[in-house]
Amino acid sequence: MQLYILLIVAIIQGLTEFLPVSSSGHLILFPSLTGVQDQGQFIDVAVHIGTLFAVVLYFRHDVGAALVGTVRMLRGRLETAEAKLAFNLLIATLPLIAFGAFLHFSGLSDALRSVKTIAWTMLIFGLVLYWADRTGPTTKVKTDWTLRDAVYMGLWQAVALIPGTSRSGITITGARFLGYDREGGATLAMLMSIPAILASGTLLALDVASEGNAKAFHDGAIAAVFAFGSALLALTLMMRLLRTVNFTPYVVYRVILGFVLLVFAYA
Repeated sequence: MQLYILLIVAIIQGLTEFLPVSSSGHLILFPSLTGVQDQGQFIDVAVHIGTLFAVVLYFRHDVGAALVGTVRMLRGRLETAEAKLAFNLLIATLPLIAFGAFLHFSGLSDALRSVKTIAWTMLIFGLVLYWADRTGPTTKVKTDWTLRDAVYMGLWQAVALIPGTSRSGITITGARFLGYDREGGATLAMLMSIPAILASGTLLALDVASEGNAKAFHDGAIAAVFAFGSALLALTLMMRLLRTVNFTPYVVYRVILGFVLLVFAYA
């Protein structure tokens, strides 16, 4: 794949992964609307892995706590805050893995990569985010995360496998319905992205490895590096903005884009 295409895909992913506007939807729209060759799901996952490293770096203290907690969790000890965080992240990922496996092995994963699907999900889940952000209380912070809340947010996150939904957007929506403040909900959504991206990346990497496609790995590595840089910048800016700005600007963008895509898809 040409270098400039990899660069564009990586920048799209980096700038949209952490905003509630659906990075996967934008990755699908890029070839659909420009006529360039579809970069394929492996490149999509590669740029997600690039953003994964950005999340790990930005939330390094929370990630460190989760790693410490993982050790205690594996020993069957869940009495510390770190162990509870690790366990909740594990539980929140299970619905995504189950639904992702179903979509992958049923072939629906490729079938859903359409402009019509993205148009409807962009519009509908944008409005749901607006509803949650306007009506949801702000009585909880990230340290209030319980097992029940992890299951609830995990189910919301699984829906994000439908292109255009936005993994961060739908997870933040669930968090706002539960009463988490914007910064706390976004932090939990970002932490949940780590095992989610690892799970999807592992599945597709095994597919490519079985084909012995070295070129795909080469292109994926380049795209991942570019995505890391743009993602770290976007994440830093978004977390700062959430202290003073609600999610309405992102909702407006989603609604406008959704309507434009509907016109384009059904014209």
